[in-house]
Amino acid sequence: MTGRITIDLFVSLDGVAQAPGAPDEDRAGGFPYGGWQAPVSGEREGREIARGIDEMDALVLGRRTYDIFAACWPHHVQGDGAGRIGRKFAAIPKYVASRGAPALEWEGSMLLGVDAVADVVALREVHKSIHVIGSVDFVQSLLAADAYDELRLYTYPVVIGRGKKVFPEGAAPATLALLGDPIVSERARSFCDTAPRAHSEPARWATEPGRVR
Repeated sequence: MTGRITIDLFVSLDGVAQAPGAPDEDRAGGFPYGGWQAPVSGEREGREIARGIDEMDALVLGRRTYDIFAACWPHHVQGDGAGRIGRKFAAIPKYVASRGAPALEWEGSMLLGVDAVADVVALREVHKSIHVIGSVDFVQSLLAADAYDELRLYTYPVVIGRGKKVFPEGAAPATLALLGDPIVSERARSFCDTAPRAHSEPARWATEPGRVR
């Protein structure tokens, strides 16, 4: 089996991916704009996000994002909408990248090893569709190592001006291939699905050109 690693991020027009969901999600660096995503969210990207969740059979999270998910989703497993997402997360393995040794109480959660990037790459041999959601600090490590197959950027019409960016200052130059036309939502947000261009190494980055989810 050769699975695919997909990174899902919510970003501003100026590339900030820090704390989109809630004010206290990530205050590192004194970030004051947590929760910036909700006022500009819409139904179309919600459907795209749900489609990605439906297809995954493994979830990878950084420690901070894991704590947020573990406090929320086990309590939302009934009905449609949030319940559908909660049931999916409950049913699949959840892998956590952390420098410490946290107690992972959410059933089905496992701690990645010291070399978390290598461990995520190894998941390709176990799972078909591995998704890394949020967790911008860990995502930067995956991007720096070219340890991914798709980068899905949900881009919102806001400029934040500070905070953690998907590609921070000093990031290594990289060329990505657009997998299809961007999807534009009803409120002029765009969703771009990209992948690293093929390296000279044999079949290391096999992609499916033209596919957009």
